[in-house]
Amino acid sequence: MSSTEKKRVPHVIIVGAGLAGISTAIQLKRQLGFENFTIYEKASAVGGTWRDNTYPGCGSDVPGHWYSLSTDLNPRWSTYYVDQPEIRAYWEDLYQKYNLPSHTKLGYGVVSAEWDSDSQLYRVVVRNTETGEETQAEANILIYAIGGFMSPLFPKDIEGVEKFRGLTWHSAQWRHDVDLKGKRVGVIGNGCSAAQFVPEISVDPSVEVINFCRTPQWYIPRANFRNIIMARSDIVSLIFNKDNKRLLAMTKKTLSRYIAMTAPRDQVAALTPDYTPGCKRIIVDPGYLESLHRPNVSLRWDAIKGIVENGIELKTGEIVPLDVIIFGTGYCLEPTDLRVQGRRETIHEYFASKGGPTAYIGTCMPGFPNCFTILGPNVATGHASVIFSQEAQIGLVSQLIQPIIQGKAKSFEVTEEATDEYNTWLQKRLTRSVWTECNSYYQVGGQKETRITATFPGPVGLFWWLALRPRWSDFRGVAGEAWEKQRRKDNMKKRGILVLVLALAAGLGFVVHNQSLYEVVRRIKSVVL
Repeated sequence: MSSTEKKRVPHVIIVGAGLAGISTAIQLKRQLGFENFTIYEKASAVGGTWRDNTYPGCGSDVPGHWYSLSTDLNPRWSTYYVDQPEIRAYWEDLYQKYNLPSHTKLGYGVVSAEWDSDSQLYRVVVRNTETGEETQAEANILIYAIGGFMSPLFPKDIEGVEKFRGLTWHSAQWRHDVDLKGKRVGVIGNGCSAAQFVPEISVDPSVEVINFCRTPQWYIPRANFRNIIMARSDIVSLIFNKDNKRLLAMTKKTLSRYIAMTAPRDQVAALTPDYTPGCKRIIVDPGYLESLHRPNVSLRWDAIKGIVENGIELKTGEIVPLDVIIFGTGYCLEPTDLRVQGRRETIHEYFASKGGPTAYIGTCMPGFPNCFTILGPNVATGHASVIFSQEAQIGLVSQLIQPIIQGKAKSFEVTEEATDEYNTWLQKRLTRSVWTECNSYYQVGGQKETRITATFPGPVGLFWWLALRPRWSDFRGVAGEAWEKQRRKDNMKKRGILVLVLALAAGLGFVVHNQSLYEVVRRIKSVVL
């Protein structure tokens, strides 16, 4: 090896400058003191989901404090549930605070990456989104931080959009140049996004809103439990286990009562689901049910046949005349931008062989050394913010790449056996979850008969624990023999010190500063291990 190669600092590429990409870059700087990284963002600005979604009423449906990075807690959120402009401003401030613009190439998307086993790095193709020009880059470590919501989803069974003479758009691509005053607006979908913007656009009584719904949703009222956010969230996670029948029955009764008390009486039956709460994402009601009392808001539950020139045709044969059609139909979760060729196959080929997106702790896959996915398969918990889960993943990634950054190893790759063992455990727990009982975006293709790939079956605290430290026996390293030998030696020293101290403590039976022996042992273990 030449002196130049010895001095070569590994290069990290982060794909995406949304919340996950910004968080990853900050931790590279703070935890590892590492600066040789590049963020590629195909858009012209940072912020990801919170950059793209600007529809009226857009905001977080989990408490704002869950949107603070643990390194930069924000005690100044203006409300408990924070709106989009404030969330975006917070993350843009962090982006500037840590001087991330100097590491970022905006308007450049990563087209593909291929692992070179001989050179122990990824050869990456990058495209200028404006000119289409492609260039090559190299990365010793590749971190995909492309988020969970990939692109707006349009129902495949609703055809004829091109025939409509009025205006159409998706809530993720809001037309702020269009004044809805005096218009008949058809809203397709009644999920989280529609529940936020329907109350906003219907404030003007001249705007007639017809909401076309397919499946009723469960709603919970907004509440304020500012000081016990995480504890409350992990308690709520119990409702996702269908073995907790008494709790689920109580939850269903409580949520049914909320709908009955809040919605128009003639709509209560249609608005109350027959499936278990939590099977689909529960909506934190932003005033949607109250807005249904307005004379300019109506619901239509008849199935849509298609879109025609002057509106929406129902399967009953009725045509509902409209001026504007807005799709509030959610997002595609398929990671189409994840185009990586590993040692023997592509990531999508690996996913297909497993029946859907699969990863080890949602973070890495066998056959793809030094490649990591933030908010990968089965990371979201369904009851808490993904920001916390992403931070847990980033902490794990930081520990895995530290020997590589320090030049003590070339690569680490999770084994097939460890990944299969983890996912066998994961899928077994998922069979006991309420997510198996109805169709939702949590599953491959939105079909309950398929693999659940979006959610983690347990409290967010459990996910944090699994990601807390690497199980190095689950990984295969290259050129890291000296580092591994030193790691084992250090561990033996720590265990030796622990045994010695415990033996002394047990033999003497002392009490330090009036603390019990148990407390002394607990403190010693936390320091030594």
